[in-house]
Amino acid sequence: MQENDRQKEPVSADAREAVERYGDMLFRLCFVLLRNRQDAEDAVQDCFMRYLSKAPHFESGEHEKAWLLRVASNHCKNVLRFRYAHPSVSIEEIQPFSETESDREILTVLLALPCNYKTVLQLYYIEGYKTAEIASVLHLSLSTVKKRLEKGRKLLKEKYDLEDM
Repeated sequence: MQENDRQKEPVSADAREAVERYGDMLFRLCFVLLRNRQDAEDAVQDCFMRYLSKAPHFESGEHEKAWLLRVASNHCKNVLRFRYAHPSVSIEEIQPFSETESDREILTVLLALPCNYKTVLQLYYIEGYKTAEIASVLHLSLSTVKKRLEKGRKLLKEKYDLEDM
C-alpha cells in the first residue's frame, strides 16, 4: 500500500466509539501518572494509535477498556522512565482539575506519590473500579492491589497532614 492510500483510509467506527467512551478516563489516568496535561494528551493519542495499528479483537467492552487502560498505564511508565533519565518538569507547572484550594492540595500530594500507588488510587477512587477489577486490568494479584491501596492511603494521609502544618 502506498503512503497516499494510508492517509485516505477512514478511521474505523470502533476506534471513534472507543475514543468517545474511554478518552476522558484515559486522559485522567495519564494526567495523574504523568503530572502534565500535554504529556497526558500525547499518551492518550499514542494509546489510540496503538489501538488502530494493532486492531485487536475484544471479547467485550470491559476487555477493550482493560486493554486500553493497560496500554495507557504502560506508556505512562515508559514516559516516566524517560523523565527519570531526563528530568525537566516540576510539580508547580501542573494545572489541577479543580478550582478549590483543598482539591488542589490533595491533587498535588497525590501526584507526588510513587506511580504504583497513584495508579491503584486513581482507578479505585476516581474511576470507581473494584480491587478485583484493578488486579485484572493491571495483571496484579488481589493482595498486591489491596496492599498498594493501603500503603497509598497511608502515604497520602502522611503527606497531606504534613502539608497542612
